[in-house]
Amino acid sequence: RGRLDPEFELIDTGIFDEDKYFDIFIEYAKADKEDILIKISVFNRGKDEAHINVIPQIWFRNTWVWGYDAYKPNLKEIFGQVIQVEHKSVGRYSLHCEKDCEFLFCENETNYKKLNGVKDQKGFYKDGINDYIVNADKNAVNPDRSGTKAAVNYSLVIPGDGSKSIRLRLTKTAFNNAFADFDSIFEQRMNDANQLYDELQKEIKSKDEKNVQRQALAGMLWNKQFYYYDIPQWLNGDPAQPPPPKERLHGRNSKWMHLNNADILSMPDKWEYPWYAAWDLAFHCIPIALIDPEFAKNQLKLLTREWYMHPNGQLPAYEWNFSDVNPPVHAWATWRVYKIDKKRNCGKGDIAFLESVFHKLLLNFTWWVNREDEHGLNIFQGGFLGLDNIGVFNRSSGAPIDGHIEQADGTSWMAMFSLNLLQIALELSVYNPVYQDLATKFLEHFLYIAGAMKNIGGEGVNLWDDDDEFFFDVLHTNKGCTKLKVRSMVGLIPLFAVEVIGPEIIKKCPEFAERMEWFLKYRPDLSNLVSHWEITCKGERRLFSLLRGHRFKKLLKRMLDETEFLSEYGIRALSKFHKSNPFVLKANGSEFKVDYEPAESQTGLFGGNSNWRGPIWFPVNFLIIESLQRFHHYYGDDFKVEYPTNSGDYFTISEIANELSKRLTKIFLKDKNGNRPVFGDNQKFQKDKNFKDYILFYEYFHGDNGKGLGASHQTGWTGLIAKLLHPRNN
Repeated sequence: RGRLDPEFELIDTGIFDEDKYFDIFIEYAKADKEDILIKISVFNRGKDEAHINVIPQIWFRNTWVWGYDAYKPNLKEIFGQVIQVEHKSVGRYSLHCEKDCEFLFCENETNYKKLNGVKDQKGFYKDGINDYIVNADKNAVNPDRSGTKAAVNYSLVIPGDGSKSIRLRLTKTAFNNAFADFDSIFEQRMNDANQLYDELQKEIKSKDEKNVQRQALAGMLWNKQFYYYDIPQWLNGDPAQPPPPKERLHGRNSKWMHLNNADILSMPDKWEYPWYAAWDLAFHCIPIALIDPEFAKNQLKLLTREWYMHPNGQLPAYEWNFSDVNPPVHAWATWRVYKIDKKRNCGKGDIAFLESVFHKLLLNFTWWVNREDEHGLNIFQGGFLGLDNIGVFNRSSGAPIDGHIEQADGTSWMAMFSLNLLQIALELSVYNPVYQDLATKFLEHFLYIAGAMKNIGGEGVNLWDDDDEFFFDVLHTNKGCTKLKVRSMVGLIPLFAVEVIGPEIIKKCPEFAERMEWFLKYRPDLSNLVSHWEITCKGERRLFSLLRGHRFKKLLKRMLDETEFLSEYGIRALSKFHKSNPFVLKANGSEFKVDYEPAESQTGLFGGNSNWRGPIWFPVNFLIIESLQRFHHYYGDDFKVEYPTNSGDYFTISEIANELSKRLTKIFLKDKNGNRPVFGDNQKFQKDKNFKDYILFYEYFHGDNGKGLGASHQTGWTGLIAKLLHPRNN
């Protein structure tokens, strides 16, 4: 298929058309910390009897061939359908296997004879289990029934529309009958899980909403994974292995010699994206905080620890290039998780957590200012990734013509970062007044950024365009400045830079309040650029935002226009205006074009497997909704905006935020015909009882019809749906 065709999916092969497939459910339950019960249920969805080999496996990670420690752990068969598992680091376990099964043993080692023709190499290699079952090679597994990799082979014949189950137990406890209490423990753990979700979801009325939220949270928990990456070891190679190419020492990640990760981390997706990404992980922590706030807090702390954060203050982006630059959302996530946890604990916040992350984020903020703001002008020029192909040029490498780009979103992200740190500093100031000075520092940064957005480099160029009433990137060349008039999410990100400060905080922080008044009096050139923080609302709250009322309304007018950004399923990353009006820039004999692409990418930027030129993405939609909620917290019910644009209907900002949230949740929920937009026109997913209620949390969604696109089982930041479905008063 070409770029203009949809991705070829497994379901497109037709293998499910006659229901001739096995449906396998694997469930785990704990009797104790080191006593794990495993149940594998195999359903034959076809009408005819069918055979299947079910092969649970257990193995040790191969560390003995590296050349550091030659110790080799062991798996071996002992009495009565039991495999003994022994390793000097974890002790001795037993894997109990029920019913008639066959044990197969080999070594978790590469078959170099098969791989590259090494002669006279003998042994039982890790492909031996496959060769035994598929090729009937009885010599491929160890007849002595021991090794470092083992399989339990169940050869099952399952009647049509029937099922069979397999039970296993991995434990340190000695048992005469490991399965005597198996079913009762499983039932108790299922009851425990149901009770937890019943309490969490007690204010959600819809069964369908409960189902979607529970699966989203389950996906977030499932995507925890052990991640190991030792940069010095990777660069230098292992003593017993061939040396890596010398180019590696000066290539990717060679400047991250301090990085040594060996932790449980939240992954975007265990299968397709089995690595952490700093800005993805920040969003993950919001839904995770609903169900496991301690893990969410630990994740945010972990990325700021010295074996992750660079000594210069940069947070690692992702493994293929830790030096890439993603939007700075770590402070926002820290504050949100703190607030969620504080509400769960009846108003008592985890100050130690907030303070520890805040101190490290000071280093990160300084890195941003010193590294990305190269000219000391508070404008952040290019290099921002995470929105991938949204720009005219590849944002990781800047403009392919002489010049540089002033990014509207880069500068707005930094304004948001400043306000996030301001909010945290004020919260800490209640407990320690010394933090008022830091709150003042971030207020000043916020104001300087606002000033820079209006007058780039002192040249009088404004990122806001009065004619289009939108924010745009600016291209600087030796011929002057050109606004890149692409109506994209880039121009909406200034909405994110908003905080509301309550009177109780102002009263408790007199030094900060005094400094605010100084700016109003002596720097009106800056204070007049942002919201009127000196004007309090009915609740005596103060608003800090890049947008005054006029620009705020103009930006909303475009964002809430159904012919532009507003889709039935959320806010598009690129305006639909560009469907009939593509943006074209001609320079140096080349043509650069941006047009509306609501589905998969039709360009090769970033491999073409990601698209921000029209689809709906949950992270930025979530930030839009939260920003609108904060604006309403200040403006209240008297401030109303037309929604949708040109409809003649007016709503409060809070009502609009709620409506946007409903549009996003509608992607996953059944409509009046029982269909879920996420499944598009796939009738197997829509109607089949064995598919229709199992939700896939895709990477992004079609800008016009809400169909799921990209990684199909990611959960990741799409797990934010769990927070959107959660009642705000809960």
